[in-house]
Amino acid sequence: MTSEARSSLRRRSLTPPFRYQTWLRLAWALLVGAAGPGSWAQPGAQPGTQPQSIKIEGDFFVGGLFPVHSRGPAGVPCGEIKREKGIHRLEALLYALDQINSDPDLLPNITLGARILDTCSRDTYALEQSLTFVQALIQKDTSDVRCSNGEPPILPKPERVVGVIGASGSSVSIMVANVLRLFSIPQISYASTAPELSDKTRYEFFSRVVPPDSYQAQAMVDIVKAMGWNYVSTLASEGNYGESGVDAFLQISREAGGLCIAQSIKIPREPRPGEFEKIIKRLMETSNARGVIIFANEDDIKRVLQTAKTANLTGHFLFVGSDSWGAKNSPIQDQEDVAEGAVTILPKRASIDGFDQYFTSRSLENNRRNIWFAEFWEDDFKCKLTRPGIKYDLGRRKCTGNNNNNFCFLSFHYFCDHHSQYEQEGKVQFVIDAVYAMAHALHSMHLDLCPGYMGVCEKMDPVEGEMLLQYIRSVSFNGSAGTGVMFNENGDAPGRYDIFQYQLSNVSNPGYKVIGQWTNHLRLNPEEMQWSGGDRKVPESVCSFPCESGERKKMVKGVPCCWHCEFCDGYQYLLDEFSCDMCPFDMRPLKNRTGCRSTPIIKLEWSSPWAIIPVFLAILGILATSGCIVTFIRFNDTPIVRASGRELSYVLLTGIFLIYLITFLMIAEPSVPVCAFRRLLLGLGMCISYSAMLTKTNRIYRIFEQGKVAVTPPKFISPTSQLIITFILISMQILGVFIWFGVMPPHTIIDYEEQKPPNPEFARGVLKCDMSDLSLIFCLSYSFVLMITCTVYAIKSRGVPETFNEAKPIGFTMYTTCIIWLAFVPIFFGTAQSTEKMFIQTTTLTVSMSLSATVSLGMLYIPKVYVIICHPEQNVQKRKRSFKAVAQAATVSTHLSQKSNDKQNGSKIEPDRSQ
Repeated sequence: MTSEARSSLRRRSLTPPFRYQTWLRLAWALLVGAAGPGSWAQPGAQPGTQPQSIKIEGDFFVGGLFPVHSRGPAGVPCGEIKREKGIHRLEALLYALDQINSDPDLLPNITLGARILDTCSRDTYALEQSLTFVQALIQKDTSDVRCSNGEPPILPKPERVVGVIGASGSSVSIMVANVLRLFSIPQISYASTAPELSDKTRYEFFSRVVPPDSYQAQAMVDIVKAMGWNYVSTLASEGNYGESGVDAFLQISREAGGLCIAQSIKIPREPRPGEFEKIIKRLMETSNARGVIIFANEDDIKRVLQTAKTANLTGHFLFVGSDSWGAKNSPIQDQEDVAEGAVTILPKRASIDGFDQYFTSRSLENNRRNIWFAEFWEDDFKCKLTRPGIKYDLGRRKCTGNNNNNFCFLSFHYFCDHHSQYEQEGKVQFVIDAVYAMAHALHSMHLDLCPGYMGVCEKMDPVEGEMLLQYIRSVSFNGSAGTGVMFNENGDAPGRYDIFQYQLSNVSNPGYKVIGQWTNHLRLNPEEMQWSGGDRKVPESVCSFPCESGERKKMVKGVPCCWHCEFCDGYQYLLDEFSCDMCPFDMRPLKNRTGCRSTPIIKLEWSSPWAIIPVFLAILGILATSGCIVTFIRFNDTPIVRASGRELSYVLLTGIFLIYLITFLMIAEPSVPVCAFRRLLLGLGMCISYSAMLTKTNRIYRIFEQGKVAVTPPKFISPTSQLIITFILISMQILGVFIWFGVMPPHTIIDYEEQKPPNPEFARGVLKCDMSDLSLIFCLSYSFVLMITCTVYAIKSRGVPETFNEAKPIGFTMYTTCIIWLAFVPIFFGTAQSTEKMFIQTTTLTVSMSLSATVSLGMLYIPKVYVIICHPEQNVQKRKRSFKAVAQAATVSTHLSQKSNDKQNGSKIEPDRSQ
């Protein structure tokens, strides 16, 4: 080992993937000897039977790592040959070397050589192969090794590689990078995109001409958000590429916000039977997440599509595929209907015409430097090359001229009798750019270290890896496709992607169609997109659909993209998308509940059924009362009018008139004067009526009681006294009303609570006077006291002789009135919770008052008016009775009542001797 290598080894610590078994492999490589693997193997030899490599001579050697063969079955490192990813990419390196070595301006008088190895698509195998690149840096102790003649052995000196082109898979590049960094060998990959490789604390000698998956993940996040999706699942093949890609997608989506992951599923390296059925079943657990972000290899993609088709889910999943899917046909072969609408991403690339001309001119005769070309030839033509001593499969034809195309097989031209359509592999451009990046770095280094020197000078023999790395990171040139090739501080290429969509329906040429680009930001053409069945509308992949107008979002804990929609009920409106708020007391929500509107104001209209009936009764009552008053005035001096007590009768009829009149005030539109008159007249009419009736019954009762004990008339029974007593009783009501006026002046209010049903569409503000139910009852309470007192006196006066015709009608009046008001109370207070409260209570009150007034009018005055008008012959003066006659009548009535009671008790009735 050179001193530089030893000091470098002491300087660097081993990264986790480079463990003890790696040193064992390194020791094994040293035991193989400096001769190394041969430069040619028999075409068609079983892959993996011996190490194979290609050696191209030159002044500087670059290493090459390519997946020439696929991963082999258990126990075998290598499997079938990979025509595109293996041979196309390998030939791209050879093509680039030819171009560079023939370019007089790039590395003049210096040729580039190569040592090319097969990784067999397996990271551990690639690690063993890559030890070839570090053999020249390791000093071998051969002092104890002697040939049979005793001479020391002559070991060929292995070539020293200045840098490595490759590898392809990220897991392979990671494994190899851990070895190359120990020996300061720069590495430029043409296909490895794992974000992990951007970590320069672990992979400082690694660079790549393709952008890392972090850019790809950013592009995929932008695509998902541009399509309006916020709820997707992820699928990743187990390994660095799939897991790192999904991790980058998850991290970027979290930072961007507004995107949630429903399922994050990993596909095992060796899936067991039924594994993909389980994956599809898990994806369907969150069926709203139709978008599926897939970082997987071709085989896994194909099996996912197959399983979705078997599960009859064609058209359900909306795939967004990474560059491993890209624009390839192999993953979707025979599954085109399931893949329809899939959006895929691929680093921006172009087909290199010069390579097409080079590759299609390759044959077995002119391409012997590619030791795997013969095997590729056999696989591509489905034939078998004949070689001495080797039997061939009878099922396959011989690659000889014994067929219908003799010229083609004798000349071994690639296009002759070719069964498959040639198409340049997608990463060919990047392989060429990687080789050119190495060449430009060596060229710049040569200009600085060997100015004016033709060939390799001492300062570049050997090439110092750390210095070369700095030149690699500084290169900037137009690549094979005309796009710039450069590296950032992490050794990554700029992110440039083409966005494809697989379209099947309503297109003349089904296949992948470019629908946009991504270069640091997304440029998508939605009008170019087409989905399952030819639909142009972007399908939805959301956890929860937008809430309807007037619904708020109730977020699901831990899942910011999922919510439940809750209606802003009652009198709530949508304050913001997450909360509802109550409208102000005088407002109600709009129909769409995005705001509030004023509540309509109503009052009891004259045309309302609630008003028509009371008004009708009141009009009839007023007409009847007016008729009675007019009749009494007209026949004021007739005996019936005088016998009824003219003075109190006019007072009582006035009260009845006011009772009927209050109906109009109760229905009239509330205003300050109306409210004032309501307070005044609501209780005044009843107070006047019952004060007059109370005075009458009291007078009759006192006369009757006085007559039992003496012949002297009681005091205050004259008409003047009766009027004074009545007005004293009335003044109490008036005094209370005026006190009420002073304490609380009358005013109007709008009651928004009275008509506030559960449905705000029916909410109304009621314009009314400031009279609560309690104040209304308080206003009538004095009249109720008078009514009850009058009823008590009516009961006490029930024994008055028939000749006192005022007592019994008053009694019947009061009994009926009490029944009316007893019925009024439960109706009035029982409607307190009704939305029609104001209408019901107003109608109930006015009808009750009209009925009570009608009873008084009908019992006391209608019969008298009837006699006065219809039977005037009865309206004559009768014998005037003195108080003495009244007293005698009262005494006789008392004795008769006592005798009746004694007879009922069974006692003997003695004759009254006092007469």
